[in-house]
Amino acid sequence: METIRGRMSHTLDLNGLKARLTNYQRVLLDLGTGEGRYVHALADRNPDWFIIGVDSCRENLEKHSRAKAPNMLFLIASAQDLPHELSGLVSHITINFPWGSLLQSLLAGDASLLNGLSCIAHQKACIEIFLNSGAMVENGMDLKSGAIRIRENLWDTGWRSAAPYPIPISALQKYPTTWARRLVHGRDPCAMALRGRRMA
Repeated sequence: METIRGRMSHTLDLNGLKARLTNYQRVLLDLGTGEGRYVHALADRNPDWFIIGVDSCRENLEKHSRAKAPNMLFLIASAQDLPHELSGLVSHITINFPWGSLLQSLLAGDASLLNGLSCIAHQKACIEIFLNSGAMVENGMDLKSGAIRIRENLWDTGWRSAAPYPIPISALQKYPTTWARRLVHGRDPCAMALRGRRMA
């Protein structure tokens, strides 16, 4: 699988990945990580976690992937074709304010995405998805209806989630992503969260 640091990409095999993960009990993967700010922030705050950011756009990752944190890794991959080397290794999955093909796959129940999430997930792994109103409207749905549809699609592939709930602006203000900051200062700062767990 392809990793990136700054402008340089490298190939990492399964043995190399497992060596990086040694002694970390929590492995968090942020899917559609964008510029990687969230991954970098979590790696700094939680030195006992290993944080992986995945995105298909390498240019966005140039700045934050330069950091030499030992508990941080960025991968170049499509959300619909996740690296098989990750199979069964991820204990936590986050998807922060998805848009474009990632959001469309969540709404459509795309098997390539949802089966991929189940494949990389460790037994009883957790998943957290933050959704914003603007991206949902672009896909012809209101925020609540879209969140409910994504929850139903997750249930169909073995993820159990409570009902989606609103994210207060005070929480968005503290959330370390560029999209959260934009939402707080935008015209429609509405967001909802889904949190669930994979059932064995």
